[in-house]
Amino acid sequence: MTIKYDNDGLVPAIIQDAISKTVLMLGYMNAEAYEKTLETQKVTFYSRSKKRLWTKGEESGNFLNLVSIKNDCDNDTLLIQVNPQGPTCHKGTDNCWGEKNISTYGFFSTLENVIKERVENKDTNTSYVASLFEKGINKVAQKVGEEAVETVIEAMDNNDELFLYESADLLFHYLMLLQAKGFTLKDIEKELKGRHK
Repeated sequence: MTIKYDNDGLVPAIIQDAISKTVLMLGYMNAEAYEKTLETQKVTFYSRSKKRLWTKGEESGNFLNLVSIKNDCDNDTLLIQVNPQGPTCHKGTDNCWGEKNISTYGFFSTLENVIKERVENKDTNTSYVASLFEKGINKVAQKVGEEAVETVIEAMDNNDELFLYESADLLFHYLMLLQAKGFTLKDIEKELKGRHK
């Protein structure tokens, strides 16, 4: 890999959790730190304040286990994906911006939160979600069954637009059923990961 180091012999290295995709920190590497990272499979930086190589976790035990290294389009910034062992920031937080390092599922996580809020607000006059939950888990489960059948029917037809529409209905109601049972997508992810091993 060609790396364009700056005039001080350094290149910025963005550290990202390989699974959650959360940006954990920014550090700098020189050629020696890069080589040591490849050799040990633990991310090593060049500390500008200590003027020496520094392996993240050498004191705390919170190592950054290397998954991959990519160069950007100009070859002057590295994206390093890792499996972190514990918090990344020296202040004890998951990342250097004080945020939690949690897996999210994009819009599906937003949708889970909307469903949760509507159930908690219990406004059955204006919320379809709240009114369906008010009828009990059997009705929520029944609705998932109905949407599954409608999705299967549309899958056997040639109308992709209707298939996608029914698939969205199925997924939406399935997220409702998960919450009615006290689960989230994280629980499904955990189950699938367990099977993948």
